[in-house]
Amino acid sequence: MTTPIAQRLGIEFPIFAFSHCRDVVAAVTNAGGFGVLGALAYGPEQLEIELAWIDDHVSGRPYGVDFAMPVNYVGKGGGEDASFESLDAMIPQQHREFVDSLLERHGVPELPPELEGGPVAAAGLGVDEMGPSQVEVCLAHPDVRMIVNALGPPPLYVIERAHAAGLLVGGLAGSKVHAERQVAIGVDVIVAQGTEAGGHCGEISTMVLVPEVVDAVGPDVPVLAAGGIATGRQMAAALALGAQGVWTGSMWLTVAEADTNPIALENMLAATSRDTVRSKAMTGKPARQLRTAWTEAWEGPESPGTLPMPLQGILHQEAGRRTIRAGSRELVGFPVGQIVGRLDKVRPTREVMRDMVEEWIDTTQRMALILGD
Repeated sequence: MTTPIAQRLGIEFPIFAFSHCRDVVAAVTNAGGFGVLGALAYGPEQLEIELAWIDDHVSGRPYGVDFAMPVNYVGKGGGEDASFESLDAMIPQQHREFVDSLLERHGVPELPPELEGGPVAAAGLGVDEMGPSQVEVCLAHPDVRMIVNALGPPPLYVIERAHAAGLLVGGLAGSKVHAERQVAIGVDVIVAQGTEAGGHCGEISTMVLVPEVVDAVGPDVPVLAAGGIATGRQMAAALALGAQGVWTGSMWLTVAEADTNPIALENMLAATSRDTVRSKAMTGKPARQLRTAWTEAWEGPESPGTLPMPLQGILHQEAGRRTIRAGSRELVGFPVGQIVGRLDKVRPTREVMRDMVEEWIDTTQRMALILGD
């Protein structure tokens, strides 16, 4: 079971697994896939710790790192105006009052003084200051073979530094036009992410998007299919559409190795495929996530409207600390795709990988019989 991108990276299966948890990244990599660490929450020092740990647990096998570097966000360019203090001061009082009122209605108290004011990790926050250093940390780890940007075209310095070090550069795209633009600036691998996917996504479904992107970028650019993929049958469908592999994320939130918040995990295990929503309520850009009282409130008549990235993310992170501490199941959400309806129990990563590969084999054999091969 191999494809050109799998051969190029030296992996057994063309299964790419995005996770913020290093344990999951290592487990997928050791099971023959390609783990990708979501590094949004890690400054250079912590990123070095995470990558060193992964290195120690994958025995030289290749893996990747994913950043969230948006094209447009408040504070772009860095400097004093992009500091957390300056951005935090931009949040209107009416938005803070709206959040306080919402949390009060759900019985969520204020944080005690000793827990206030901790570090905030929000997409679009600290990109200009930390980005170059984060890339340099990645380049110092020879097992890192690909750097990916989750929010559109990577900055040019990412592409230049990665290519100079012999690394592939990947980018997520939600449309044919976005994919073409990324290839034009030097992106090597396109992740065609359908609207079914968890996290930031566009409006086009995976079934429509993947062949459009494959045809647009041509045979020399590997395309990975993302969105609504967690089984061998879905993987076989993605490859039939022209993809060279699958980019998966939501399915790893419920594996035994994951560090998913217990309340969010409980909500995901109980969710159906209709229990997600594409909303700006978490980050300020459209992202698919669990439908909660938080997402419903921001779409309601009393909402002051979501703020641009990273201001909305700062609000969400601050509220999230309170809701998680209070154990408010109605408010605790998580970025997750429509495939959540299939995630009904916790299983070890190796078992999930094995079942996916075996189902892919069974599916391709069944199709061969149908076609008379």
